[in-house]
Amino acid sequence: MKTDVVVIGGGIAGLEASTALHNLGHHVILIEKKDILGGHVALWDKLFPNNKNASSIIHYLKDHLPQNLTILLSTEITNISKRNNSFFIETNFHQTIETKSVLVATGYDVFNAHLKEEYGYGIYDNVITSAELEEMFKNNKPILTKQGKEPSRIGFVHCVGSRDRKINNLYCSKVCCVTAVKQAIEIRQKLPFSETYCFYMDLRMYGLNFEELYNESQEKYGVTFIRGRLSEASETIDGKIIIKVEDTLLGRPLKMTMDMLVLMVGMVPSAGTSFLINKLDLLSNNGHFIASSDEHLLANYTNVNGVFVAGTASSPKSIDDTFADARSAVLAIHQYLTSQKM
Repeated sequence: MKTDVVVIGGGIAGLEASTALHNLGHHVILIEKKDILGGHVALWDKLFPNNKNASSIIHYLKDHLPQNLTILLSTEITNISKRNNSFFIETNFHQTIETKSVLVATGYDVFNAHLKEEYGYGIYDNVITSAELEEMFKNNKPILTKQGKEPSRIGFVHCVGSRDRKINNLYCSKVCCVTAVKQAIEIRQKLPFSETYCFYMDLRMYGLNFEELYNESQEKYGVTFIRGRLSEASETIDGKIIIKVEDTLLGRPLKMTMDMLVLMVGMVPSAGTSFLINKLDLLSNNGHFIASSDEHLLANYTNVNGVFVAGTASSPKSIDDTFADARSAVLAIHQYLTSQKM
């Protein structure tokens, strides 16, 4: 097969870019390793700060996909190489695709919480991740401990896998703070008699209306915020979680018992991103996400001519930032392909 652009990744960045590039007259092939489109957003329930259903975004993107757009689902790239001015992509179905340009929109993976053993994920029954809690919301599952009881005290631990020198993830994952606020509110809505606590380093409410959501969580829903990083968690015989944390605002250590602990796991480069970095000799940011040629002027360009990047393959982003980045990448690719034809 020959094409103008191969878009790698069928999340919201890949879907938005594929549609726009097709509408500009380019032949596009979209490759997605899973059997469904939508990426992580397809797994979410409600979005911050307006409580919008995540499914409405996926439906919109799918409804606007061109009917004759080539989409390869359940397709993994086994090899990719560049010869002259073309890229040759081999897949697990023994296909070879020749393309003039590549858009890497391989998204992110959630941090593996097992790496923070001190928090007890995978060891203690009632320590879960924010992704697992979001799945409960999406599937309308009751919020219960492993012992089958409604939790009366739930703690949210911020920055799990982000801003952490011990694991060499020095960056902020950008959306964990507001996700914790959103989920704490949802817990209070579902379990109005529960107590919810957020343990944070610094609250980063950077987006429009995020600060209002944070204020609402305290004033309307009674969410308690404690500034301090969790140092240790242990389990009681009846499955409760005992946590030790220092309240750095009051300057005193705290020891509290929770029925459930939610770890706000950050973003890390996806396996697909790491694979393409190695195969295409792409530069990365300190061994993490794909590095842009110039983060101010050429954010969607890479060090390899003809290879572009969009969405969270280059850095953690919110949904609206991801859409803006995908549209920017479309313009960059369009200019590149147009110049090739001249």
